Amino acid sequence: MRVLSMIVLMTLFGASAVLLGEPQQENWSRCKSDDPDRKIGGCSAVIQSGQETGTNLANAFRGRGSAYAHKSDYDRAFQDYDQALKLNPSDAKAFYGRGTAYWHKGDFDRAFQDYDQALRLNPSYANGFFGRGLVYEHKGDIDYAISDYDKALRLNPSLASAFYERGNAYALKGNYDHAIKDYDQGLRLAPEDANGFYARGAAYASKGNYDRAIQDYDQALRLNSSLAGAFYDRGLAYAQKGDYRRAIEDYDHALRINPSDVEAFNSRGLAYTHEGNYDRAIQDYDQALHLAPNDANGFNGRGAAYARKGDYDRAIRDYDQALQVNSSLAGAFYDRGLAYAHKGNYDRAVQDYDQALRINPNYVEAFDSCGLAYAHKGGVDQAIQDYNQALRINPNYGNAFIARGNACRQKRDYGRSIQDFDQALRLDPNSANAFYDRGLTYEYAGGYDRGDPGL
Repeated sequence: MRVLSMIVLMTLFGASAVLLGEPQQENWSRCKSDDPDRKIGGCSAVIQSGQETGTNLANAFRGRGSAYAHKSDYDRAFQDYDQALKLNPSDAKAFYGRGTAYWHKGDFDRAFQDYDQALRLNPSYANGFFGRGLVYEHKGDIDYAISDYDKALRLNPSLASAFYERGNAYALKGNYDHAIKDYDQGLRLAPEDANGFYARGAAYASKGNYDRAIQDYDQALRLNSSLAGAFYDRGLAYAQKGDYRRAIEDYDHALRINPSDVEAFNSRGLAYTHEGNYDRAIQDYDQALHLAPNDANGFNGRGAAYARKGDYDRAIRDYDQALQVNSSLAGAFYDRGLAYAHKGNYDRAVQDYDQALRINPNYVEAFDSCGLAYAHKGGVDQAIQDYNQALRINPNYGNAFIARGNACRQKRDYGRSIQDFDQALRLDPNSANAFYDRGLTYEYAGGYDRGDPGL
């Protein structure tokens, strides 16, 4: 009888143990879920059950930490990762997770330390190399970043994010062809990744292949219609193609998603300027400057719009402001020089063109405009020297051939003048200015024989 009672008790305790185990298994199942809220609930239940210790308990803290990090609740994530590492100091995944949380918080030094520790614990940890590569890339150590991405991909050739980031690193080095190859590989692994198409589009745009870039931006936006950057960059690509109407439409979309995007206001202002809608352009630059009162590009762009309206004094004030903010802005010196030239103040114009050329010695337009200013001042020889410099930098710059042709006519060097107009027309057979100025030169030359360019 006593034996039977023991059997009954053992049976009851065994059944109870099974009943207690079933909820814990369910808790662990939720703790391993990809859904962050479900994961937090399951891991919390495991932690609060009191049934787990050591590594198992550490795993539950790590799991909950990753879920908090996924929800951008990094402070709570840190607490859980810290607790996991107290319980299991050799958990490479916990160091990696905490490092990623530090990365998102912008504490890159702490992130680097954690990724480094993860790799000391597990030298074959692909994610550890990937994370450390991100930090190197952020710090500008691009070659080190690429080296870490290489290692990550040797360990895990299916890590699409490592292909994308290595592509970004190569793009930062200006190696767009290699970047595109990496984006291609990443997209083969993750064909629904909008950011992959967006990044590849940016690489094509950097190569000047705007049509191919637009195709990728289109695909990125089909996959994620809230990707403001893709709208903005597609707008830039359309602007480069001269399609300012479609560029403006894309900037509109970008600004609906992010109404505080200063660059989008500036770029839309520039597109309106190209379209001749100067008042609308000025409104956009005003808005950009309201958002960023020290934005040199905003002042410079608004100055250009005022200059197109013929309000050169207002333009000069904006160029002055731009240069107070950024004294190395060659374009602002150049544009202010143009405004002074329009006012007939060629001495001030030359000063500004010279300053632009000190900042950018290969500024073709500045040499050309400086030459025009000297020509207006009567300094024809100096003007020709500047046109020569412009053509040395860009032998296909038609405006410089026309300007030099006019300067040579002033010196009565009609043969060389006509040679320059001929070259301008070879570059642009529809240049009305070149035809007119060449005709004028023939008229000045009197009995000039067209077949004798050496006259």
